[in-house]
Amino acid sequence: MALDERPQMLYRSLGSTGEKVSAVGVGGFHLASERVDERLAVRIVRTAIDRGITFMDNCWDYNEGASELRMGKALRNGYRDKAFLMTKIDGRSRKEAARQLEESLRRLQVDHIDLVQHHEVIRYEDPHRIFAEEGANAALIEARDAGKVRYIGFTGHKDPHIHLHMLDVAADHGFRFDAVQMPLNVMDAHYRSFERQVLPRLVEEGIGVLGMKSMAEGLILETKTVTPIECLHYALNLPTSVVIIGIDDLQVLDQALEAVRTFRRFSGEEVEELLSRTAPLASAGEFEPFKTTSLFDGTAQNPEWLGAELEVRGIGD
Repeated sequence: MALDERPQMLYRSLGSTGEKVSAVGVGGFHLASERVDERLAVRIVRTAIDRGITFMDNCWDYNEGASELRMGKALRNGYRDKAFLMTKIDGRSRKEAARQLEESLRRLQVDHIDLVQHHEVIRYEDPHRIFAEEGANAALIEARDAGKVRYIGFTGHKDPHIHLHMLDVAADHGFRFDAVQMPLNVMDAHYRSFERQVLPRLVEEGIGVLGMKSMAEGLILETKTVTPIECLHYALNLPTSVVIIGIDDLQVLDQALEAVRTFRRFSGEEVEELLSRTAPLASAGEFEPFKTTSLFDGTAQNPEWLGAELEVRGIGD
């Protein structure tokens, strides 16, 4: 069945890659959370694909590799050919990035991954480590040349200025990313806003926009100011290629599909009304703790994932 013929799903361009991906995607972390066993994880992925979702998110470090292992099992029996598969690596050196990528390929049981992203670019030094001569991007370019990776991107959740810095450092090295992942939600617009600061540049440069944390891990819903469908509709109204959703049961999957089915473009007045509801609570980032605390920074809690820092000449001069 052709993409355009799948029922009740929207497909959007992934930047200027020429790829079409589903407007919502399956987040990989929740596939191995405490309340999801392997059987349910496989069912979530396959049901999502059967119902038109193509974008599959994952990461080398999610749940000590269990998320990738379960995704790999779910993509057997012909499902791999129906999916656009993405994962992330944490390594900042060429050696560590290459090691993690090979491990992801084995866990996912595939010979190539459609999109691999540098994960958690949350420090100003991260871009320089990644684009060093023996940095991680050299490993991804080598893997792309070998056919193991099709596209390259990066993710981060901390500060839009660091995203802009990553784009600048990449440009200084003559490199252009295919996709960038970042928080996009009804509260982001009011505090350290990726929507206001990073999104326009990605659109201008034709880079695919991957939205995440549309409900800020459920914290936005606790404010009782917006509904889950409103959160998803807001993110879908932005120029996103895909909105990645953490799905830990089939009801959440149904909710995501209902958001797509009922999606329509907001008027300017509707956007303002929605943002006016969240503004009083959003100004200090209290409900986006991934921006304001280190609790969501896996690489801060596990610095060994980054790999050894490369020797820098001139220290002590």
